[in-house]
Amino acid sequence: MEKNFQPSSAYALKLDSQDKLASYRADFYISDLSLVYLDGNSLGRLPKVAIERAKQIIENEWGQGLIRGWNKGWWEAPARIGEKIAKLIGAAEGQVIVSDSTSVNLYKLTMAALALSPEKKRIVTDTMNFPSDLYILQGAVEQLGNRHEIIRIGSNDNELTPDLTALAEAITEDTALVTLSHVLFKSGYLYDMKQITELAHRKGALVLWDLSHSVGALPIALDDCNADLAIGCTYKYLNGGPGAPAFLYVSKSIQEKITSPILGWWGQNQPFAFDLDYSPAPGVARFLAGSQPMISMLTMEAALEPHLQAGMDSIRAKSILLTDYASSLTESLLAPFGFFLGSPVDSAQRGSHISIRHAEGYRINRALIEEMNVIPDFREPDNLRLGFAPLYTSFMEVWEGFQRIKRVMEEKRYKKYPKQRLTVT
Repeated sequence: MEKNFQPSSAYALKLDSQDKLASYRADFYISDLSLVYLDGNSLGRLPKVAIERAKQIIENEWGQGLIRGWNKGWWEAPARIGEKIAKLIGAAEGQVIVSDSTSVNLYKLTMAALALSPEKKRIVTDTMNFPSDLYILQGAVEQLGNRHEIIRIGSNDNELTPDLTALAEAITEDTALVTLSHVLFKSGYLYDMKQITELAHRKGALVLWDLSHSVGALPIALDDCNADLAIGCTYKYLNGGPGAPAFLYVSKSIQEKITSPILGWWGQNQPFAFDLDYSPAPGVARFLAGSQPMISMLTMEAALEPHLQAGMDSIRAKSILLTDYASSLTESLLAPFGFFLGSPVDSAQRGSHISIRHAEGYRINRALIEEMNVIPDFREPDNLRLGFAPLYTSFMEVWEGFQRIKRVMEEKRYKKYPKQRLTVT
């Protein structure tokens, strides 16, 4: 496809006619054709295959099979689904397991990593990481007696990109763990995973990647990058549903050296022996804890199918075109109203969402949701965040969304809304 973007509806239709993934939009439940949904980076749309699967799980497997379901695929689900996700993140077999939430998995892997190097006291991250990740790190440090120091590197360009020089300087021989979001949740900046991992390894540190804003939107090569640890959620670009179980990755190179700080019965070597003393299961399965939420887990498994069929290279190609197109429209349509791009210009340094920044970003966001049938989201202090899910976002949808943003500005609709924030932004 070409990239000589033109600000017109005819051009958006032309891009849609050239889109090799356009047919996948029909695989998703879209009840309101007038809705412009640009928040797939927070909660993905509902795949139709997940509707049918959920009905089957509830009516047949639970309703009729009852407890017999555990011996008919339920028990193996965390590992089985983990292998499907592994295909999307460049991981060989036996390294990915589905379990718990992203935050719980981050806690488990952080504590496990720090236990491997008790003599090292430094944890390196950045100020642009998802705040929940930082909270987990703070809790881990407190639980370990405040013997560790969290180093948070910043940005030289107003939270657009991290200060990579400061990052390199912060990683010393005393660093036990480097943990970063692969794609930053505000600006969409994409870290060079291979470069950062190699940098950390030269200093003897482990690296833990949060893939929540990259998995399902771009190819990830955990094994090729020699990654140690990773976590990620499944309800954003993977469309697993609100609160769907998360996943974690542990490289085979360290699996037998570490164990989970949560010694649950699902992670026991022989759970149905009911031994009174814990013995870890082999491999990544030791990071399981308690019983898994089967309805949401199996529904999420079905939701993975469109990604597995389309392939990550094709998804990434469209993602780049969508964000390039949106960046162009920001300049041509919205810059006169005071908007500016809050994401990297270079698509090679960007995930599948962009931020467009404006001093009135919060009130503009409210006007879009409540009056214009456009759903983006807002992130402090002034980021109107637009997420593009390549399997169901069309170029015409992007064009229409920008037209409605422009209308909000022309008609000053945002001025009727208070600056006080609602609970969820």
